[in-house]
Amino acid sequence: MAAYEPGVKSKAGGRNGIQVISRAAAILRVLRDQPQGLSLAQIAERVDLARSTVQRIVAALQTERLIITIGNGGIRLGPEITALAEATKVSVVEFCRPFLLDITRATGETADLSVLQGHQLIFLDQVAGTHRLRAISAVGDKFPLTDTANGRAILAAMSFEDAEQYALMEWDLAGKCGDWADLREKLVTTGKTGLAYDIDEHTVGISAIGIAFTDWIGVPHAISVPIPSTRFDGQRQRVQAALLEAKAKVTKAIRAT
Repeated sequence: MAAYEPGVKSKAGGRNGIQVISRAAAILRVLRDQPQGLSLAQIAERVDLARSTVQRIVAALQTERLIITIGNGGIRLGPEITALAEATKVSVVEFCRPFLLDITRATGETADLSVLQGHQLIFLDQVAGTHRLRAISAVGDKFPLTDTANGRAILAAMSFEDAEQYALMEWDLAGKCGDWADLREKLVTTGKTGLAYDIDEHTVGISAIGIAFTDWIGVPHAISVPIPSTRFDGQRQRVQAALLEAKAKVTKAIRAT
């Protein structure tokens, strides 16, 4: 039998610890878009774990205020998650700022950073372009997913089932009759190229190209370049190249941290 060494964990214990963290992360993810909360049974079904296992992990997460129990007996994300999310937003903005600057230097166009929050995009940061005629949005503005380049880039990174749910909900809330078949075709193309487009669809006179990535905790973000449509064709290849280079660099940098 191997001798016990203080402060040294066994390999089995290390694997068990990693497994618990993985399971806790899975539980937090299924609660991410459920502000009304889920029951223990619902969580167990969605993460494919025994209810007793989920109950133990939920109890530990409650102790850390990462999840809470609400009035209807449901379980939802807690206040500590909100605090962590706010800190993450700041770090993502700081992390991505150099990539936005590189895009603007290479193209002369405005570069935006946005995050998926609930069922909308929230603009987190922007580097203004150098052209006199340029597209500008305010940080904190909310944008839809289905007719914007950054939104479509994020939808294309999801499963078709999830993307369809987001699209149908957005159209329903807006009172629109959207064309899922047409949007799905666009998402297929984006999945192959990594680039999503909005050609005079969200705002007449403005076209855009976007890419998507996930941060260290799996939250979807997008970088997009809005361009006055009058010069879109002339800028298209330059912007595409700059965005694909940024996507590769962002993905590599996130994996390395």
